[in-house]
Parts: sequence; structure tokens; C-alpha cells
Amino acid sequence: MRSTTIVSSIRNRVLTGTSVVTGILFLIVCLTWGTTWLGIKIAVETIPPFTAAGARFLVAFPLFLVFAKLMNEPVLFPRDKTIFFVFITLAYFSLPYYLISYGEQFVSSGLTSLIFSAMPVFILIFSFIILKEPMLMRQVAGIAVGFASLLMILHGEGITVSATAFSGVIAILFAAILHGFCYVLTRKLGSDISVITFNTLPIGVAGFLLFGTGCWLESPNYTDVSNMSLMATLYLGLIASVGGFIVYFYLLKKMNPVTLSFVFILFPVIAIIVGAAYEKQTLSENFMIFAATMLAGFAITKMPERSSDS
Repeated sequence: MRSTTIVSSIRNRVLTGTSVVTGILFLIVCLTWGTTWLGIKIAVETIPPFTAAGARFLVAFPLFLVFAKLMNEPVLFPRDKTIFFVFITLAYFSLPYYLISYGEQFVSSGLTSLIFSAMPVFILIFSFIILKEPMLMRQVAGIAVGFASLLMILHGEGITVSATAFSGVIAILFAAILHGFCYVLTRKLGSDISVITFNTLPIGVAGFLLFGTGCWLESPNYTDVSNMSLMATLYLGLIASVGGFIVYFYLLKKMNPVTLSFVFILFPVIAIIVGAAYEKQTLSENFMIFAATMLAGFAITKMPERSSDS
């Protein structure tokens, strides 16, 4: 009887320790993704957007190759997925990350993160269209509230007045739409591809494509690159792209996916705070109210459906 009690006590301690580690890792993902947007903002201060996005991936690519080797994962996509590989390289990595870098030249890092937090909503919409998954009325209501609040934020920030700022918003929103579409298409066509394989070669190819395009179109003057932009690029490549990715997909195996998805609600809060501090912005009361309303609306779409017997 006593031995059973000891075993139970040890088991409870192990489970408690695991829960603590999982909670810490969840916070790390929120902090990493929450500071990513400020990192992009700092990077594009002195590095043009094509070059900045490409440099980030070129920094991350060797580390992904190492992980692929250590985990004995293939680098190449299956032969019958070649078209899918090309699509993911262009539509998930190359174009969206350029659009985000372009947009952050004109939009604050906090507002960028807020716009991109709509990405899971686009997953919901494309899942309804492509995978024929049902959409609940409360999810429709959450989407409506979220986007109505976003429009009020953009109006309050004067985005509709400035053509350049508006183009930045459209670029970031289109990046979120592309990511949402790619996530759904991956569920349909690439569910058998490991996450390491899915990311490694596309990141490398996208890095060379973006950086090469930057050298061709932007002709960057590397002597003008500030130490802050250089450090931000290294942070994005080593910590945000690799570290955030590894921890997030580790948590996918440890946490309820609905709970984990709330990282998309929490990281904009962090991004708004750190971005406002760095950019010396004063957040208006209306901005905070509508931002909270927007995130609450999107959070409603993530709530699991109650079982009929509850």
C-alpha cells in the first residue's frame, strides 16, 4: 500500500514538472513570435524588404539542414509532391515574408502583428470552402466582430488617409491570407510530409530567391546596414525561424491544439507592447479597446464545440 502511494506521488511530481515545462515553452513561443514583428521592423530600417526576408532564411537554412540530419528526416519532398513543393516555396515562404517585410516599412510592428493574427480565421474560412468543414454561427459572429474592430483600428490610425500605409496593410493582410490558404492546402495534400521536410528546403530555396531578387532589384548598399538591423536579421533567422518553429511543433505533440492556437491571440499583445516601447508610440484608449475586441472576436472562433452530452 505504501509503495503504491510512493509511486503515485512520484508520478504526480513528474506530471507537474512536465506541465511546468510545457507552460514555460508556451510562453517562449508567445514571446518569440511576439517579438518577431519588431525584429522585422528593425531589419527593414536599413535593409530592403526582399534582401531582409531572404537573409533571414539564409541564416536559418543551415540549422534546418542540421536538424534534418539529426532527426534523420528527408530534405527533399516526395517526387509526386514536386508541384506542391514549388507552391509552398513561393506561396508560403517567398511571397508572404516579402509582403510582411514590405508592409512593415509603413506600418507599426504592433499593428502588423494584429493584422496577421487574423490568419487562423482565414484557415477557418478556407477549411469551410476547400475541406467542406462546418462553420458555426458563433464563429461567423466572431469573424464579423474581429474584422469590424480591425477596420475601426485602421480608421483610427489614419491608415485610410495614407496610400503608402494602406498598401502596407494590404500587403500584410494578403500574407495572412496566403498562409491560411497554405495551411489548409497542406492538410489536404501534404499531411504525410514531416514538418522538418516541409520547412527545410523551401526555406533554403526561398532564401536564395528572395536574396537574389533583392540583389537584382534593390541593389542594397551593405555599408548602410546598421548593427541593429544586422542583429535583428540574425535574431529572426536563428531564434524566430528556427527556435520558435522547433518549440511550437514540439508543443503540438504535448498540448491540446485548441489551447495552443491561442498563441495567435497572445503574441499580438506582446508585439503591441514591445513595439510601442521601441517606436515610442502612445497607444490610444480606442486602439486598445478595439484591439481587445478584435482578439476576443477571433478567440471566439477557436472555442471548441460543446459535446451534445455536456
